[in-house]
Amino acid sequence: MARTAANGHLKPHLNQNGLKREDIKRNGYHNKREKNGPGTCVASRQHKQESFEQAPMYVAVMTYLGFGIVTLFGYFRDFLRAVGIEKCHLAQEREEQKDFVPLYQDFENFYTRNLYMRVRDNWNRPICSLPGPVFDVMERVSDDYNWTFRFTGKTLHNVINMGSYNYLGFAENNTDFMKTVAEKTSQFGVGVCSTRQEIGNLDIHEELEQLVATFLGVESSMTFGMGFATNSMNIPALVGKGCLILSDEVNHTSLILGARLSGATIRVFKHNNMHSLEKLLREAVCSGQPRTHRPWKKILIMVEGIYSMEGSLVRLPEIIALKKKYKAYLFVDEAHSIGAVGPTGRGVTELFNVNPADVDVLMGTFTKSFGAAGGYIAGKKELVDYLRCQSHSAVYGTSLSPPVTEQIIRAMKCIMGNNGSTEGIRRIRQLAENTKYFRARLKEMGFIIYGHEDSPVVPILLYMPGKVVAFAREMLERKIGVVVVGFPATPITEARARFCLSAAHTREMLNQVLHHMNEVGDLFCLKFSRRKHSSRPDLHDETGLELSS
Repeated sequence: MARTAANGHLKPHLNQNGLKREDIKRNGYHNKREKNGPGTCVASRQHKQESFEQAPMYVAVMTYLGFGIVTLFGYFRDFLRAVGIEKCHLAQEREEQKDFVPLYQDFENFYTRNLYMRVRDNWNRPICSLPGPVFDVMERVSDDYNWTFRFTGKTLHNVINMGSYNYLGFAENNTDFMKTVAEKTSQFGVGVCSTRQEIGNLDIHEELEQLVATFLGVESSMTFGMGFATNSMNIPALVGKGCLILSDEVNHTSLILGARLSGATIRVFKHNNMHSLEKLLREAVCSGQPRTHRPWKKILIMVEGIYSMEGSLVRLPEIIALKKKYKAYLFVDEAHSIGAVGPTGRGVTELFNVNPADVDVLMGTFTKSFGAAGGYIAGKKELVDYLRCQSHSAVYGTSLSPPVTEQIIRAMKCIMGNNGSTEGIRRIRQLAENTKYFRARLKEMGFIIYGHEDSPVVPILLYMPGKVVAFAREMLERKIGVVVVGFPATPITEARARFCLSAAHTREMLNQVLHHMNEVGDLFCLKFSRRKHSSRPDLHDETGLELSS
């Protein structure tokens, strides 16, 4: 899908992986050069609206000290288990199998055994209601330090949901809104029990794919039954041995797995750092493959629209400029950004005012803003036709459930205004308003938060492992459900709570959350920010990158 520098049109032929490429010289150097696109200045302004404040030095020291103490106690408890003083609840090798290759690596399980199990009550909490702006949580207790749980029969009602990806509030059970979904369930049932290539291709699947292509402004699209598999099973169909993947260092696990399964060479650039990316691109073009120095078959840049742990936005105009300059391909994962950003919810391409055709592979999921399940790949018709035959997810994956498909169609038509109402635009604007309000208030309180001011993903840095656990438990006591994340999902010194805003959150709900956040922040000394915040946007240390022709 490489484009000529003169007019941006595609070459007509496909290579073996379904992506078109232009003629290149030895070592991958391209003869044609292209000037920067018009969006570079826009990207610089957008980038300055992101905040990544560093914690005070004492916080980092105390965090390392906390992990050190927990680790020492972990080894001590392992010793007690070894001598039989403390009971070991984990699966163990039988005595007669000791001479075989071990199924369980004790050291690899150390973290689970001695750290995670002590705080496991903060995850996998069972809910028993619609996961909308509020939900009900089933109360459970443990008599053996979280190794097992038992239900008390009590329910914690009306807990404010600050953890779900229900950005536009389409995870709902309003009978008026869900009428068409109920009708499709009556017509088709709830399962297809077949792949699209066999007898699982329904007319509503075709309708959905046409609607997605129209919504994104591209030629074609195809849908899949699982968002994670949309990445992990399609990337190996696009690149393989002899190709190079340039991946952002905080990309999602699905992108990482897909890259590893592809067999392509993987190189990682610093998060949203255009200097790091351009350096890798320049080396790849000039040096080619290791040892042989043959040109790479393809160079694929993989990024996300909104990074789910950082809350930051991709610097799309600058990446597109680099992609065009070095004749690479671009894969953008819009799982968290589609529907959630942009004046009409069309994601980062609309937010940065770039042509969707400049992104070679547009990927997204229906599990967040659309309140459903599954994912999509969109782009040129040649790309989609190729994936229909070559993608493992397309060939072997079961089709989308009919009611889920109708739910996606219903939500997308609502966003586009095709249902004759302005409800979709109202929800998009409400989400943007809630996001700016919530972020601004947290900054005023003195919390360190990451990400872009337009991102509905709001990570609040807690750092110390003990405070992460205490924070989650205290917030649930105050009827606020939050998601806390720590090592190894984040760097060891950057444990955090991740809030996800929704258009379904009322101002009263947000004020209640903010009130308790202020109290809990003072109670546990979580307000680490040293900045004096005002109505002016944050300044960023890194200056805008100007790419020469």
